[in-house]
Amino acid sequence: MHIIPPQSGAAFELKKGDILTIIDPMGQQVSDMVVFNREDPKEKLSAGKSMDFEESILLTKGNYLWSNRSQKMMEIREDTNGRNDFLLAPCSPETFEIMYDNPEYHPSCQENLYRNLRPYGIDVDDIPTAFNVFMNVQFDDKGKLKVLPPTSKPGDLVRFKAEMDLIVALTACSAEDSNGGTFKPIHYLITDENGMINQ
Repeated sequence: MHIIPPQSGAAFELKKGDILTIIDPMGQQVSDMVVFNREDPKEKLSAGKSMDFEESILLTKGNYLWSNRSQKMMEIREDTNGRNDFLLAPCSPETFEIMYDNPEYHPSCQENLYRNLRPYGIDVDDIPTAFNVFMNVQFDDKGKLKVLPPTSKPGDLVRFKAEMDLIVALTACSAEDSNGGTFKPIHYLITDENGMINQ
């Protein structure tokens, strides 16, 4: 089991067919996930394509995550919580300046994603809108958004199957509002389809 400490991140590679399991060990903790084609990182996760092809803004078990080139990148195989977000960008330094009125330094998912993706030659401007695992974004009939604490409970998980060779980055999200005001770790596990640990 790999552990991502609070307000930090990690990046790693998956082979086609690998199974990635993201676990919320303590409950109510978001994990931002971005995905790139390992052979050509210009092909990357696309929120717009995914919601378009899946005909939903709430993606869960049975849905696929698609690339900007209209290729399947991941299949969601299992989702014990069932509430994830694909609308909001990773929190950035500007998020805390503009939305939290905090001019001081604050850890952010954008920074944690970039720091871990930099060894793969991926720049900060290459980072797409993340698939926000466990994030609870609600919206009214006029489209007004509200970020509420995650509904995930300790041990909830989302399991993905890689549809191509991938570079993946994950965070334990740094934004107070996304996590009910607290910061906790995220766990992840990489196995093959038979449950054998790969990494």
